[in-house]
Amino acid sequence: MDDALTAAPPPSPHTAVNRPLFSAVLAFAIAQFLKLFTTWYKEKKWDSRRLLGSGGMPSSHAATVVALAVAIGLEEGTGGSSFALAVILAAIVMYDASGIRLHAGRQAELLNQIVCELPPEHPVSNQRPLHELLGHTPLQVCAGAVLGCLVSFCMRSSA
Repeated sequence: MDDALTAAPPPSPHTAVNRPLFSAVLAFAIAQFLKLFTTWYKEKKWDSRRLLGSGGMPSSHAATVVALAVAIGLEEGTGGSSFALAVILAAIVMYDASGIRLHAGRQAELLNQIVCELPPEHPVSNQRPLHELLGHTPLQVCAGAVLGCLVSFCMRSSA
């Protein structure tokens, strides 16, 4: 096999940073940070656990995968297999966040209510409550997707 085909080209100054990866990580961090403020606005209390928790506004899952897909599209074009893979990944993640995980959280909420109403002598009455904030509403997913687009476009224009 020819070494010229397997060797990676030397990095040029404008590609020293992996913009798609950096865009995705930055979008995730911004979304998680914003959850502090959206939680405060909704519940009128600061909850630092929102920095690492799932669920809430905006969806950091959507922000991450959309930022990745958009950054790949901007950097490599939309005709390549990397972009196709990123778009399919984004679609699956956003569907899961607003569908399956949202309903699992609602089921956990209902189960927690049922367990609270059990008499103290019942074997499951002392169980730890299930985590309820798992998924996202469609609005939270859309907000995360918009945030991901904005981050990727800003990263592109800052280069």
